[in-house]
Amino acid sequence: MNVPFLDLKAQYASLREEIAPALQGVLDNTAFAGGPYVAAFEKNFASYCQAEHAVGVGSGTEALWVALLGLGIGPGDEVITAVNTFIATAEAISFTGATPVFVDVDADSFNIDANLIEAAITDKTKAIIPVHLYGQMADMDPIMDIAKRHNLHVIEDAAQAHGAEYKGKRAGSMGTAGCFSFYPGKNLGAYGEAGAVVTQDAELAAKMRNFRDHGQAKKYHHGMVGWNARMDGFQGAVLDVKLKHLPDWNQARHNHARLYNELFAGVDGVTTPKEMPFTDTHVYHIYPILVAQREALMAFLQEQGIASGIHYPIPLHLQDAYAAMGHKAGDFPVAERLCASQVSLPMFAELTENQIKQVVAAVQQFMD
Repeated sequence: MNVPFLDLKAQYASLREEIAPALQGVLDNTAFAGGPYVAAFEKNFASYCQAEHAVGVGSGTEALWVALLGLGIGPGDEVITAVNTFIATAEAISFTGATPVFVDVDADSFNIDANLIEAAITDKTKAIIPVHLYGQMADMDPIMDIAKRHNLHVIEDAAQAHGAEYKGKRAGSMGTAGCFSFYPGKNLGAYGEAGAVVTQDAELAAKMRNFRDHGQAKKYHHGMVGWNARMDGFQGAVLDVKLKHLPDWNQARHNHARLYNELFAGVDGVTTPKEMPFTDTHVYHIYPILVAQREALMAFLQEQGIASGIHYPIPLHLQDAYAAMGHKAGDFPVAERLCASQVSLPMFAELTENQIKQVVAAVQQFMD
């Protein structure tokens, strides 16, 4: 039996009868770019995230970019973020004209090490972007304390953390803004590209809404130089249907992770993910393990019909795109070690117990 890394067809099959009328409604009302279906999703998603406002955009990358621009961050500014994230986090900073400043991560959570943030702050620093990697929130209390002391914005990169909770607070609700991706493989995924920013700040929400629609609050009245970053009506409709199922899907992922952990308990050479004491809800967008012979293990799993992945093989400071920053191997040792040994195993809500047992048995066979 083959085990896919992700099975979007299985999810769609369970939703077919709900999705079809939602899409038909968009067609019947020709509400293709923004419109009522996006507005309905924005309202419901804001409520889900314990936020006052949600602004739908075209992707998670745009969500980060729009949030940064809305806060006035641009050339000459610096924004601190984790070095082991997907490049979109840094790209969004770069495309405002600001400079990303990388910080190493905590070995247990894989998230930004709050103890290292303050040393990276300069008089140019304007914001911190903690990344809630793999579905577990970063340690937000010390991050928020640092930001308050230095008058900095906190923009949560919650692209992998839909529904994650920290001490009773949902991902996206703690910072000045929280940014989400709805790429199809996410815990809450669109049928294409989409993203959103949530915030408690009405003024920031209004700026972002104007910016995403060519800088206009009223048609043909452009108060700023904006962009076309609207969410499609189809995506709003699909996401609104899926949002109702997200709590159950997240619970299923958590149950899968618990079973993985139990089965791996007796397997030498495998380090399983840790849930931190401050974590109320880890939503396991990714289930990462650490092993010594990653490439050999992944090749063996592929031979057994089991898909796996790496998130992410090269930390940002060693990417060619950021070579001009002058970093070298060894500058961020924890992230480099994690990036060299991390393997992502199959994780999706529809994963079965037998599939999980098959994955663990194959890993154990390789380790033996």
